[in-house]
Amino acid sequence: MPNQLSAAAAIALAVALHGAAAQTNPVERFMTLEEHKALVRGYLIEVVSQGNMSAYGRYFADDAVFNGAREVERTLHGLSAIRAAFPDFKLSIDEQIAEGDRVMTRVTFSGTHLGPLGSIAPTGRKIRYSGIALDRVANGKVVEMWHVASPARMLDQIRLVLQAPAAPQ
Repeated sequence: MPNQLSAAAAIALAVALHGAAAQTNPVERFMTLEEHKALVRGYLIEVVSQGNMSAYGRYFADDAVFNGAREVERTLHGLSAIRAAFPDFKLSIDEQIAEGDRVMTRVTFSGTHLGPLGSIAPTGRKIRYSGIALDRVANGKVVEMWHVASPARMLDQIRLVLQAPAAPQ
């Protein structure tokens, strides 16, 4: 009987402490895996695909990290050059998997090269290439992002072949 009583007391204490912890930070609450996926889908569509940078604060923590650097907002603003070169730029979500605080999303980028891309004149060619995003969510915001895509695949599709410099003779 004493063991049953102490186990019950331990459970009651854990519940009380959990309740007290939740009350100290009312913003922090448990998010489901589906809510994590919806948050990531939201920023990928609204911020990355549609270019709505005014929605940035809705999705990202102030100290969010992108590929190891704290320049998320600047990196996402860099997408404006891609959007200018590919006015019909679109990101499609092909697959999402969530576990714990992480969401993996496989995406496809597509568009038509109708504007200059740096020093590359418009070609009118359609592009399509894939990428993977691994995001970590905490307190209802994306706090860490690791994105991998293949810009070389995009350049190959607009017929710009990258060549290694010739070896000195």
